[in-house]
Amino acid sequence: MTAVMNPPQPPRVEIAPQTQLADASMLEDKVPDYLKTSRTTAGFALVLGLMYVLLSYHPLWHTDLWGHLAYGRLIVDTKSLPTTEPLMPLAAGVPFIDTAWLSQVIGFEAMNRLGITSLLFLYAASITAMAGLLVWRGYHRSQSAAITLTGLLLWLWGCWQHLNIMRPQMAGILCFILLLTLLTSRHRRTWHWAAVPALFVAWANLHGSFLIGLVLLAGMAFGRMLDLAVRCGEVRAIRRDSLVRRYVLMLELAAVAVLCNPYGVRLYAEVFNVASNPNVAELTEWGPLQLRMAQGQATAVIALLLVVLYRLSPRRVTAAEVLLLFGFGAAAMWSSRMLVWWVPLAVTFGMQHAGAIWHQWRTNSETAATPAQRTGRWSVITAGILWICFAFTPFGGRVLHGKEGKLKPEKLLSRQTPLGVIDHLKKQADQTQLPRGLVFNTYEWGDYLLWAGSDDLSRAGPPKFKVFLASHVHLVPREVWNDYVAISNVASGWEEMLDRYGVNLIVLDSATHAPLIGRLRENENWRQTYSDNIGVVFIRRKAI
Repeated sequence: MTAVMNPPQPPRVEIAPQTQLADASMLEDKVPDYLKTSRTTAGFALVLGLMYVLLSYHPLWHTDLWGHLAYGRLIVDTKSLPTTEPLMPLAAGVPFIDTAWLSQVIGFEAMNRLGITSLLFLYAASITAMAGLLVWRGYHRSQSAAITLTGLLLWLWGCWQHLNIMRPQMAGILCFILLLTLLTSRHRRTWHWAAVPALFVAWANLHGSFLIGLVLLAGMAFGRMLDLAVRCGEVRAIRRDSLVRRYVLMLELAAVAVLCNPYGVRLYAEVFNVASNPNVAELTEWGPLQLRMAQGQATAVIALLLVVLYRLSPRRVTAAEVLLLFGFGAAAMWSSRMLVWWVPLAVTFGMQHAGAIWHQWRTNSETAATPAQRTGRWSVITAGILWICFAFTPFGGRVLHGKEGKLKPEKLLSRQTPLGVIDHLKKQADQTQLPRGLVFNTYEWGDYLLWAGSDDLSRAGPPKFKVFLASHVHLVPREVWNDYVAISNVASGWEEMLDRYGVNLIVLDSATHAPLIGRLRENENWRQTYSDNIGVVFIRRKAI
């Protein structure tokens, strides 16, 4: 018999159980309840994130930002605050109280350590934080994304002319909106008692607009008193009201907290002196609000919307709202720069009454609002949106990759920045072909000349250019300002004025000084050494 052989069996391979891959749901489960967000929150995060990205690519303006950086450089280098004006020769010896010293130091340290993209970060983050506070307060009161986003757009429209320029005032606006958010909260938190004085300590050192915050507190307190006087008609009701006592005590604490600054009570007097200075009053941005201005048109639209909302709103109108809206509105009509305080008030109160109208309509139509579901998934999505938006900015690229990115520094500055003029002047100075004496300069360029004219931007060395004027015009004598205006307008005796000040070098922008440039080109005492699309440089043929 023939044996039948079984074919060899293939070796058995044991398959390991499939490993479960981690997915987003595992991460969602680890999100605590107090951090869970809704789809609406993610939508607002996307809007604010995109705003932050766009603002991060907004060119830095060519005016007073650079002067503040120059003062910050001086403070850091000398480790002290100057007691007299240190950078403008025509204001030498004038007592100097720096109301924005902390903003200047923060700006310079960021620029010196992290580069120019850090300034873009501070600029974009400040405006986004303001917008975030307005969105949070608006949605909390209205429960309507449409109302909240409309309020945000109106705020940007009304304030953009001032938000367009990075300056210490932006820190003041952020403090104002934060204070407004705290005061309009429905809940009286215990930590507010510490937050308000701490806010004013920071505000008083960041910018001199802290007085606006005190006015806001006073308006809230006095408005509450008027409400009680009308409703109750008794002084005792005012004295016993807890909200009146709260506002008054916070006002007192804030007024005392302001004294935590290097100048003490003198800071109050300095703020009033700057606001009432006649030189400052003649600046365009301090002029009255006009309807032909873009911000004037925005103000008119916001005011009309407020009239409609107050007419239709079922919500009780408080005396504080009336006092603050009319008071700050009148101030904005007198000086357009005050608009940055009125618009947040108008938008905040407007969103409250728009929300009341919306809720009344839903109640009458028997349409109940469905509360947004808060889950860990939307928290993860919200965090991802914020991280992606941060990564797609110049500063985010520096933090994540250790480099500024593909953008050249020139692309991060406004087109009106006199980069070519500065390069020409530095070359002339290195070749000892730059005459000594004052430089008659366009007022808006004085700050950039102070900053970029230094050999080492990280140290406050002797400036190469002795500017005629910079942004601190409130420190120069009235006669100097009048002479600047007369020379700029080619008034009678303009040549004698230049001789009297010993001006041997003139730096002008082509857009605003065309008449003077034309006269200098025809004048045999001056020769043009540089010209581009931005500005021109003239040197006196025989220095005096």
